[in-house]
Amino acid sequence: MSEQGEQRVRLDKWLWAARFFKTRALAKAAIDGGKVHCRGERCKPGKEPRIGDEYLIRSGFDERSVRVLALSDVRRGAAEAQLLYAETAESLARREQAAALRKAGALGLQSDGRPNKKQRRELTQFHASHD
Repeated sequence: MSEQGEQRVRLDKWLWAARFFKTRALAKAAIDGGKVHCRGERCKPGKEPRIGDEYLIRSGFDERSVRVLALSDVRRGAAEAQLLYAETAESLARREQAAALRKAGALGLQSDGRPNKKQRRELTQFHASHD
């Protein structure tokens, strides 16, 4: 705790405590990899989040925009972790729409399984001609 009574927490520790990532190492790797942004800029793991800050967090297919409501460096249950942040309404709508598209198969390629011998030969020729 600082002299002013406000808690100081590293961003990677807060993301871990808020249960966005399973380990602090994964949170740090995501931040280093440019998956966490604040005000349109990449963050560093040692950045100290403040109450009211808004972060854009990409994890897998999901992209969340969250506002910091409270600070904590202790990982607790999911119900308590959700009290640390609030996801914006636009972010929630985007994630639900993306999930519906993924479920409908709109974002992936559908195939009949493994290519047969002729298709494999054509793929090999295609790759060889583009090297």
